[in-house]
Amino acid sequence: MKKDFLLLSHYSREEILSLLALASELKAQKREGKPHRLLEGKTLGMIFEKSSTRTRVSFEVGMYDLGGSALFLSGADLQLGRGEPIEDTARVLSRYLDGIMIRTFAQEKVERLAQYATIPVINGLTDFAHPCQVVADLLTIQEHKGGLEGKTLCYVGDGNNMANSLIVGGIKVGMKVRTACPAAYRPDPGIMAWAQAAGDYLCTEDVLEAAAGADVLYTDVWASMGQEAEAEARMRIFAGYQINSAVMRAAAPDAMVLHCLPAHRGEEITAEVLEAHEGEIFDEAENRLHAQKAIMVHLMRF
Repeated sequence: MKKDFLLLSHYSREEILSLLALASELKAQKREGKPHRLLEGKTLGMIFEKSSTRTRVSFEVGMYDLGGSALFLSGADLQLGRGEPIEDTARVLSRYLDGIMIRTFAQEKVERLAQYATIPVINGLTDFAHPCQVVADLLTIQEHKGGLEGKTLCYVGDGNNMANSLIVGGIKVGMKVRTACPAAYRPDPGIMAWAQAAGDYLCTEDVLEAAAGADVLYTDVWASMGQEAEAEARMRIFAGYQINSAVMRAAAPDAMVLHCLPAHRGEEITAEVLEAHEGEIFDEAENRLHAQKAIMVHLMRF
């Protein structure tokens, strides 16, 4: 039976920790210059309906490192962009490829692609979830904090795809998760209800309450791709939801800061805080490569 990587909610704590262990191993092998061509001769098709820097480069380089190849497929280049049903695209690509990564808008499109594909499908990002990023985030926290269990993760800003996936990933590995969001911009209600039942979770409008004693502070842009028309209004709504020196003082003295990037300095995070924690943030960016290699090996090795 084929496996997919669509949502972290589909994965158990043990499976997520196994992915992190494999990512750490692959990272060490790359750093040491040891070949790890575990996907020799395999091909990944990468469908992009949203632009990307980190997702495209990390998946392409990751497949190269693993001995395979990656094929960039923009929405404009595929018949999918001219109205071909996702069901037919899934069936056709399954005849050519060994795996598909898709970065798109609707989660439902990813789910339908996986339903009709006979090869593994990876969610490279939707408006609902960003599971690949969170595996990289957890790997980074583990590296800098020596573990995940019992650590407090505080997310500040829009309750978007990042917030949804961070809540699930954090709770699954035993972290305490706090989100500070405006009332009308909270994470998905179903995810929040699950988190409150499954672990230690709090959602508040008070940034300092959420950040109190946090081991990890995390933020994302106030207006994501596809929300450009709302950018001006969001600037006003989210003006108080910024990681700055006051928020850092509320957190644990050795708190680390993460940002999925790209960052808008002076908006969701001050330039001062970002530059003080650039080591952690760019370790996080690098770890997209190692985390996604682990996901691809997990799905496509056999």
